[in-house]
Amino acid sequence: MGTFAEYEQYDALGLAELVKARQISPEELCQEAIDRIERHNPALNAVVTRMDAQGREAASGPLPDGPFAGVPFLLKDLLADYAGVPTSYGNRVLKNIPAVHDSEMVIRFKKSGLMILGKTNTPEFGLTGVTEPEVFGPCRNPWNKEHTPGGSSGGSAAAIAAGMVPMASAGDGGGSIRIPASCCGLFGIKPSRGRNPTGPDHGRIWQGAVQEHVISRSVRDSAAMLDVTHGADTGAPYEIRAPERSYREEVETDPAPLRIAFNTRSPIGTPVHNDCIAAVAEAVRLLENLGHHVEEAEPDIDGMALARSYLTLYFGEVGADIRELADVLGRKARPGDVEPLTWTLGMLGRTFSAAYFVEAMRQWDRAARKMGEFYKRYDLYLCPTLAVPPPRIGELNPSAVEAFAVKAVNALRLGGLLKMTGIVDQMAEKSLSKMPFTEMANLCGLPAMSVPLYWGSENLPIGVHFVGPFGDEATLFRLAGQLERANPWFDVRP
Repeated sequence: MGTFAEYEQYDALGLAELVKARQISPEELCQEAIDRIERHNPALNAVVTRMDAQGREAASGPLPDGPFAGVPFLLKDLLADYAGVPTSYGNRVLKNIPAVHDSEMVIRFKKSGLMILGKTNTPEFGLTGVTEPEVFGPCRNPWNKEHTPGGSSGGSAAAIAAGMVPMASAGDGGGSIRIPASCCGLFGIKPSRGRNPTGPDHGRIWQGAVQEHVISRSVRDSAAMLDVTHGADTGAPYEIRAPERSYREEVETDPAPLRIAFNTRSPIGTPVHNDCIAAVAEAVRLLENLGHHVEEAEPDIDGMALARSYLTLYFGEVGADIRELADVLGRKARPGDVEPLTWTLGMLGRTFSAAYFVEAMRQWDRAARKMGEFYKRYDLYLCPTLAVPPPRIGELNPSAVEAFAVKAVNALRLGGLLKMTGIVDQMAEKSLSKMPFTEMANLCGLPAMSVPLYWGSENLPIGVHFVGPFGDEATLFRLAGQLERANPWFDVRP
């Protein structure tokens, strides 16, 4: 079978239109995607579980009547359960345990007509903004293989940027859709809390910080997918108001002039790279040329207090994840079941009191109220997506001293002592200093997107970050569509 040379010229909706018009068959598209995975994946390590047989079976059977009928797709290997296939969470023991049923998001992906061909690389339990799990090894950025594609949805972003698939699933608990979208020159939106389902096995994932969606090359693909997936499922902890019209329609409609606040200062007072500042400056000029009112302003939020509340959640969730490994292992988890730093974070999580955790959650609520007041004056908030260009592979790993401290603490079970020394807090804040802008939207439950409008001094993508009011994905999609038409990025590729 010859290759479909025009494959990369189409987004997911474009490929579906070709299938519908019988200009190409689902089987041909499936094979093209498989060929591309085989060609590009050895150098990138984006796809960690192949599902060629499942994809071919979907391609040969009757297609659902969905907007993406016959389009190749990949699942992030975290939360997105596909019956009979392991969901590894980037973990060495979970990679061998098949899921017993589809998650609700996967059910909705399938109903849209997608052909699922594999699962993508993610850091262990999705804990970092880079994708370098020990069990699978690092995922690499197609723009420069010495750099990260971001995380935790790094495998999905790398696969799209390399042209394996036009769109892939992703999840975001602190920036994990928007960070890899920024690192790979793609579009990524995190929906509002409750917009997409989390069932049947989860409710408030990371206390409501996590939402699943997709990363895509085009804005309309992301919008059309949210049209398919949004809405509460059985037993949902939240039921958000439905959109007034389809998100696909919003993309095609220019917004009225918007009031947009912008800021380039890190909320935790750490440095911001000149390329990231320049990306926002370019975005401001473009927005003004499009008729929007843009002024420098920032929310009245204590960034350090919010960061500490995020880390409290982070440590507590890791501790709970390690305890829940017993449910699938049939025994208590041991240090060798997870990466050393993951075990250390879990020990630290067990040292915090319930009162301390509740206090952290109250920080989220106070910040959400402050953002509500902020949006009485502005329609959107603009800032960098990251404080640095895509880091190099291994750059955010613990230093030799930190790694030694982690091993010693694990061996001696000194979680309480570790808490007092502050070593892990320092290590976590070292990572947050590179990626301090995205967490606020998660903690407040707000929709936010990274838009690829700038390439930096080393020709690496630099995203800009827009945060909207709760429940208002529509304004973000309208603006994203306008920006895409004014400054197209679809054909800007590695």
